[in-house]
Amino acid sequence: MRILSWNVNGIRAASKKGFAEWLKKDNPDILCVQETKADESQVPEEIKNIKGYNSYFESSKGKKGYSGVALFLKKKPIEIKTGFGIKKFDVEGRIQIAGYRDFKLFNIYFPNGKSGPERLKYKMQFYDTFLKYVKKMKDNGEKIIICGDVNTAHKEIDLARPKENEDVSGFLPEERAWIDKFLAAGFIDTFRVFNKEPGNYSWWDLKSGARARNVGWRIDYFYISENLKKNLKDAFILTNITGSDHCPIGIEVQF
Repeated sequence: MRILSWNVNGIRAASKKGFAEWLKKDNPDILCVQETKADESQVPEEIKNIKGYNSYFESSKGKKGYSGVALFLKKKPIEIKTGFGIKKFDVEGRIQIAGYRDFKLFNIYFPNGKSGPERLKYKMQFYDTFLKYVKKMKDNGEKIIICGDVNTAHKEIDLARPKENEDVSGFLPEERAWIDKFLAAGFIDTFRVFNKEPGNYSWWDLKSGARARNVGWRIDYFYISENLKKNLKDAFILTNITGSDHCPIGIEVQF
């Protein structure tokens, strides 16, 4: 099973850049999308109705053109949930949870903390709420796949210029420590199972032309619960795919 994740930085913009054609060509079993910046009524019909896929959209409940996630699934899930059950997190349209027989899939667009102390506080609260939610499921024996834009680079290897960004949200000690805590709770960073080399990034600043120089950050992740480790066959970053300031990432799992 091939599962991809991509922060498209606007689903309407992505549509104009060949999103539907790319999805048909790659043909993954599941595609998780973040930062759609649109509610379902604004999504182009060619995106809603891609042959062979069931599509599901979740958007911000008050702020137009903000946040949002989407799922494109070949196989219909048993159920889809769109929140943790806590209003202040659920209203931003950041969460989709698709239930299958063999696993639970989380598609999440985690908050960015760069706009100020209050937003950083919200981000850390979101992180803690998410961890509590998934840990309870894992402790109950659920098999879990988590993907999305986590908005934090974990270690120095995960960004091109760690020293210059030590005081920037996305590489703050408390954000990085949270990832340590999350992994210690029984989850695996799938990419690092297969690739421990530097220079592998999933986001580049558009304004500075950073992508051409590969001055990037690895802030998009696929995580799995430890009880799925034997099912994991590959993990990768599709740096050749353009159309956003992020590129797609993916895993191969076998059930």
